[in-house]
Amino acid sequence: MPLPLAWLDGRLLPLAEARISPLDRGFLFGDGAYEVVPVYGGRAYRFDAHLQRLDRSLAEMRMAPPLGRAEWLAIFGKLVHGNGGGDLLLYAQVTRGVEAERFHVPQPATRPTVFACVQKLPVVPAAAIEQGVAAVSAEDIRWSRCDIKSTSLLGNVLMRWLAADAGAAETLLLRGGHMTEASASSAHVVLGGRLVTPPQTNAILPGTTRGVILELAAREGIVSERRSVTEAEMRSADELLIASAGGGIRAVTTLDGLPVGSGAPGPVYRALYAAFKATQREFSTELPA
Repeated sequence: MPLPLAWLDGRLLPLAEARISPLDRGFLFGDGAYEVVPVYGGRAYRFDAHLQRLDRSLAEMRMAPPLGRAEWLAIFGKLVHGNGGGDLLLYAQVTRGVEAERFHVPQPATRPTVFACVQKLPVVPAAAIEQGVAAVSAEDIRWSRCDIKSTSLLGNVLMRWLAADAGAAETLLLRGGHMTEASASSAHVVLGGRLVTPPQTNAILPGTTRGVILELAAREGIVSERRSVTEAEMRSADELLIASAGGGIRAVTTLDGLPVGSGAPGPVYRALYAAFKATQREFSTELPA
């Protein structure tokens, strides 16, 4: 549940009082981009990487960044400290803004809407860490620009819903016989001790936690590569990993009701998870009060 204070168009205010016009293009068209940033002990995890991705998403949508790094840092600080600090999940969204009429082509000089709020960081249950999680698979039905972190998320919603219906944590997605990612996570396989991650294409979000996994693998001496992962490789993998801002790094130990590898979290996951926990402060930025 979001915490009481939010940021909307230049001011901190109670979330219950925040109002956005129904003519906002984010509401009408999903014409916006967003970021989700974990905050550990009042420090924003991978702040620069998240803001670089937001700027990239906006550029692909032909929008200029509405704020600079220092301004975002100040906003995040006000939100986090105003809501009591601690371990939080910060959501920031930029839409193209409000226009006088519903028209597909954006009008020049429309002022963007900037919104942000925080909630308590979800706690991953100890059982999920020790035993792994279940996942299902499905055909990737989303649009062809998944590299843009757009607020248009109906495809992701429908895919995540499949997992919920099955009592699973995630849905792993397949496009043309190859694994892309999951409905709200990046996806990785371990084959013969080697970590394999699908290459960056327009079908995959450039995930910040995805980048962390590759960086940590290098630190831990785990050989990794970026290449296409076939459906057969996904189903026969020794280990399957998913990673996201809110869920961290998790091992998938059952896929479509069948065990992955030994059916328990494997050595590559355990090494990466330990390194992830150990470097959370190192990879984070102090937020101003």
